[in-house]
Amino acid sequence: MFHQILLQIFQKLNHERTISAAYHILRGKRSGQTIQDIGLFQLHPYFGLLPKLPREVFDETVALFQQYSWLEVQASGHYSCTKVGLQRAAQTPEFLLAGWYYRGNEHLFFGRLSLIIQSLSYHQTNTRSFTPISKDIHIQAWVRQFLLEHHYQQGHLQKQLWAECEQALKELPVCEENKQLMVYRLSGHQLPGWTWQQLAMERKETVLDCQLAFIELLHVWLNSIHGYPLLQQIAEGVRVQALLTDSAQQTAFLYEQGYSIDQIAQIRKLKQSTIEDHIVEMAMYEPNFSIGSFVTYGEAAKVWQASKQYQTKKLKILYEVIGDMSYFQLKLVLAKGEV
Repeated sequence: MFHQILLQIFQKLNHERTISAAYHILRGKRSGQTIQDIGLFQLHPYFGLLPKLPREVFDETVALFQQYSWLEVQASGHYSCTKVGLQRAAQTPEFLLAGWYYRGNEHLFFGRLSLIIQSLSYHQTNTRSFTPISKDIHIQAWVRQFLLEHHYQQGHLQKQLWAECEQALKELPVCEENKQLMVYRLSGHQLPGWTWQQLAMERKETVLDCQLAFIELLHVWLNSIHGYPLLQQIAEGVRVQALLTDSAQQTAFLYEQGYSIDQIAQIRKLKQSTIEDHIVEMAMYEPNFSIGSFVTYGEAAKVWQASKQYQTKKLKILYEVIGDMSYFQLKLVLAKGEV
């Protein structure tokens, strides 16, 4: 699964970026370049899937792809997918991932759910003391409040949560083997959850593929819990609502107050290029944002005509072809999309 996902990313970035761009996307790097790449190349599903992905694992996979003749990598890090690589990428399945909207928060949802289930399991056997499956004090505090709010001692909570989980999982468009990943990860009284290593051995796949299948399951589940009150409550705050980075939000606030880019750079003590990247981010992720203050309709049309003619979104090429527009203007047009 990891190989298939990486191939899909390489296919979308083909000829346009370096090998490292794919690594930064999977790790969820919050740089202006990576955020812009997500929008330009429609890579939202993959963003932040593996925030702890070791670079050596990534590099080993790239080397493997080169051995398979799927990729040709230059010394500069730029690459191209071979014909065989593109054919292989076209054969990969469509994954139901939503990395851009969860960014690792799916683990917060499961952390809450698993500790709730563990707590109810121990309560049912009248065992008051146990080692919580989650060491996160914030999750522990949230679960404690949740249990008290739902009067867990009366026994109704167990039944309702069981019914919601059973029905919600039953409806998911995910294979049964992947649904069971969630079940085996849960812990209860005298029933510890399986480790990733145990699951990988059982499924005869890598730990990384197990974890990706689990993440996909959680994303699909979180997208489908409307109508399940307890699960909806457990998922509170998990889906990202503000798509702009924190720094871009601060710039957006000042921009909406009427400050110019130069003024915002002075107020925030940041480089003008950084503020410009924030403006590009706003153009990309705020539907009502207008780039008309920076680019004319004719200029925008010229950019898209050149992009199609040369089949590229590389700024350097477009800058040389068009000649009379800045890099900032080019970024804005590409970010806003063709109208």
